[in-house]
Amino acid sequence: MTEYDKDLRSIQEARDLAGRAFEAWKQWSTASQDQVDRVCSAMAAAALSASERLGIMAQEETGYGVSEHKHLKNIFASKNVWESIKDLKTVGVVGHDPDKRIYKIAWPVGVVAALTPSTNPTSTVMFKILVAVKARDAIVIAPHPAAAKCSYETARIMAQAAEEHGAPPGLISCMQHVSLPGTQALMGHKYVALILATGGTPMVRAAHSMGKPAYGVGPGNVPVYVDRSADLEKAARYIVASKAFDCSTICATEQAVVADRPIASRLASLMEQEGAYFTDSAQTERLRSLLFHPDSSMNVATVGKPADDLAAMAGFEIPKNTRILVTRLEKTGKEEPLSREKLTTVLGWYEEEGWEAGCERCIALIQFGGRGHSLIIHATNQDVIMAFGLEKPVFRIAVNTMGTLGAIGLTTGVEPSMTLGAGGVGGSITGDNITAHHLFNIKRLAYELSAAPAAAMLPGKPKARPSAREIEKAVRDAVEEILNTR
Repeated sequence: MTEYDKDLRSIQEARDLAGRAFEAWKQWSTASQDQVDRVCSAMAAAALSASERLGIMAQEETGYGVSEHKHLKNIFASKNVWESIKDLKTVGVVGHDPDKRIYKIAWPVGVVAALTPSTNPTSTVMFKILVAVKARDAIVIAPHPAAAKCSYETARIMAQAAEEHGAPPGLISCMQHVSLPGTQALMGHKYVALILATGGTPMVRAAHSMGKPAYGVGPGNVPVYVDRSADLEKAARYIVASKAFDCSTICATEQAVVADRPIASRLASLMEQEGAYFTDSAQTERLRSLLFHPDSSMNVATVGKPADDLAAMAGFEIPKNTRILVTRLEKTGKEEPLSREKLTTVLGWYEEEGWEAGCERCIALIQFGGRGHSLIIHATNQDVIMAFGLEKPVFRIAVNTMGTLGAIGLTTGVEPSMTLGAGGVGGSITGDNITAHHLFNIKRLAYELSAAPAAAMLPGKPKARPSAREIEKAVRDAVEEILNTR
């Protein structure tokens, strides 16, 4: 078969799955709340049971990260996500304001086209299926080609559980013949009502260009500021563990430490005890060349790799049991490639005098590649914490926790999600952690509160159009008036 034949197969598959999803949705849109919750509970349980196997499968297929960490992400995306939405009403009357005499009625969106990444494939598929079906939507997964098999298997397991508990066939599906033309055909299909895209910038831009509602979430460039008031032992432990978690494949992972200068040396020492290795200038230059191509694009061969693999690829040795590589940097922006998002175990390091300067450095990092996404702060000074919360152009500021797990809602109270909105400043339509309530609309049944104003009830008299004779006379009078004034 030629490459062109593969594209044709992908396009046809997209059309077929969208058509089946639409027919299934017409049935599912009338499901009761009990039916919805029974199906979603069964899917969550099935995904949880397979979470370890799917984590191994994802790591083996993509070559990214750590299977045990992917297992944890799968537990989060099945168990924790379901627990966060299981009591959410998504059918019928979901709210009533007796004072305003308004009833809020849930209305499903329809067929969702869900684009998923290679970095967190199985967990993102689990999450998106749960929140879509909970909202009474149908969903078609368009996986990243590098994670097509594990994504399909995840969707298959959940679809089987759903159908065994009463969901119509075709409600949940995943493309197997994956190509760019096929994914574009899916997004543009007449039956697709909404696009839910998680991945790189080109994918998100494509989703937003389809002329349809889209939740598009791209990369982050998350700084972590460590203030002089911080619990340094905890900060060091959390930063290293978070950066090493699944080899930094979650978009909310810390990308650069901004250390308050009075505590910088102590923090660096504590991080070394946790498995951080600070590279020298020559090693840092080798990492610059390794991680990014001359056109500033990321070298995908380095994505999701352990520190020892990266050091070997860069041609230098590191101590045994090193978990992350830390590069001391001075500049931010295009002239410093390592100030970009690094989806691997390399962490930038900056030192600034005082929280105000630290604040400015964090903003520079955010503006360079993570507008609207996330920021982490370690501090006990509440004034400093609140200043960061008020001033940073991001929509998740996680305090004294791991960025990786805090931003997605595992260790904080934000909505558990694998799709993190970046708001208007980041090119998204929301800054929320996307969940089920974003995937259905609200109808409002509104009763009269006050009688219509009397003026609105008057019949009024339409102004009659002038006759031809009246128009002629008006013109003559105007001409005469002009002549008389000369």
